[in-house]
Amino acid sequence: MNLFKTIVLMALLSGLMIAVGGAAGGPRWATVMLIASLAMDGFAYWFSASIVLRMYHAQEVTREEAPELYDIVAQLAERAELPMPRVAIIESDMPNAFATGRNPSHAVVAATTRLLDILDHDELAGVLAHEMTHVKHRDILTASIAAAMASVISWAAHIAFFFSGRDSDNWLKDLVLL
Repeated sequence: MNLFKTIVLMALLSGLMIAVGGAAGGPRWATVMLIASLAMDGFAYWFSASIVLRMYHAQEVTREEAPELYDIVAQLAERAELPMPRVAIIESDMPNAFATGRNPSHAVVAATTRLLDILDHDELAGVLAHEMTHVKHRDILTASIAAAMASVISWAAHIAFFFSGRDSDNWLKDLVLL
């Protein structure tokens, strides 16, 4: 089901970009936006984990660097019959954990230093089990594509507004009437 959701999101992203391109500059810009949307879809698919990890300044760790965290993730991956994801730690005072990546073979599970400090072993295992469930059900790609879609909508609106040469009230009314 999540693969279907991801495909629908990618199609909506492409359709939105083509519509904005066509409205802002006719068929030529619609074609440009089609190419841009395909590039964005490919980029979001292949590099989503890297982008998210860089955004949070996450540092990948080895078993030697974070044995408890690494071992919990390894045990959960084995129980779920998943490949071992990469493990990362984020220096942050906010307790949080997440999973990212395009599929289970390219997943990353990350936790903040604050989360690691405040939870005992069993609590941490519960939080990480939740994140591994996202990996198993491929929620991580769907979320990454949704985030890319939000970014592209914002980007496309700024580009269309810049090239429209109209004041914001009329431009917004025209966009709503599409």
